[in-house]
Amino acid sequence: MPSKGLNLAVIPGDGTGPEVVREALKVLKAVAKKEKFSYTTTEFPFGGDRYLKTGKVIDDAEIQGLKKFDAVLLGALGHPDVKPGILEKGILLRLRFDLDQYINLRPVHLFPGVDTPLKDKGPKDIDFDVIRENTEDLYCGNGGIMRKGSQQEVSTQEMIATRFGAERCLRYAFDYCRAKKKAGRGRGQLTLVHKTNVLTFCGDTWFRAFNEIGEKDYPDVKRDYNHVDACCMWFVKSPEFYDTIVVPNMFGDIITDLAAIIQGGLGVAAGGNINPDRGGVSMYEPMGGSAPKYTGQDVINPIAAIGAIGMLLANTTAKDAATTKAMRKAGARVDAAIKATTPKMKSQAAGKMGYGTQAVGDLVCEAL
Repeated sequence: MPSKGLNLAVIPGDGTGPEVVREALKVLKAVAKKEKFSYTTTEFPFGGDRYLKTGKVIDDAEIQGLKKFDAVLLGALGHPDVKPGILEKGILLRLRFDLDQYINLRPVHLFPGVDTPLKDKGPKDIDFDVIRENTEDLYCGNGGIMRKGSQQEVSTQEMIATRFGAERCLRYAFDYCRAKKKAGRGRGQLTLVHKTNVLTFCGDTWFRAFNEIGEKDYPDVKRDYNHVDACCMWFVKSPEFYDTIVVPNMFGDIITDLAAIIQGGLGVAAGGNINPDRGGVSMYEPMGGSAPKYTGQDVINPIAAIGAIGMLLANTTAKDAATTKAMRKAGARVDAAIKATTPKMKSQAAGKMGYGTQAVGDLVCEAL
């Protein structure tokens, strides 16, 4: 593989995934030309179609191969003819675990011209980030079913929290919150979301680590705490209260979907599965699913996928410093281009944008 430039693995995936990835790569091509950096892309066929043809999901050698890249761009996973859980656990969760992508980063920003279901709220009110622990909790798969199919069936699934896992996520969140404030994009307030009044073991580990780390190493960051149910309420009532949120895996999965709706829907919501460690490989994706009913109709919204490529450029470190510097500028340029494009669209919903999928990609390229 080349030693310079961005080396990008691409997993278009299922349904409309390839369509939104195509537009994201169109924007990447345009912005790379403007910021003068090189890149290569290598496409992988992981997804429902391959599974149906071969019975193969993803193997150890393929995961090792992905470790050679600087980053991964994912379109979507989910096929109507594949039983739920096979692709999600077999590919998405396995990549998160095997590549140790222990941070899920979800910017929640209402773009200009995008409608929110929250009355009297605008872009200045909905502007926060959610940092979700990505490799522990209920997603570890510890548990099982005894006497399956009988009246005595017993199911267990364990919530796992380690001090190591909680602490590395918390330190990332404290650093992120501090950096936001330094850059003028935040107030320096970090909110832990959990359910310590009921989950008195896992919640206690997180709560103690949060306060011990914050008091010792981040006295400049204001600490706050919400029970997850209260957080859901305040997302709707007063989203402007939040700056940066840190949350364990399961609760993070839930509140980020609520966050996507208040920022205008899954069509504009992008996220990253991040391994922040030196040499780690991160994966960026639109938050919407594969939406198979829209496949091939040129109606799906590519803004989230384009946002994902913007996040990838803003957060990925290439093999050489010059490329990395150019990518940072490119990421900011993509974000600005999205903000210039969304006011031109009638809606962010599939089929109601006023433009086709490819046309929206063209608008973003023009706005660069």
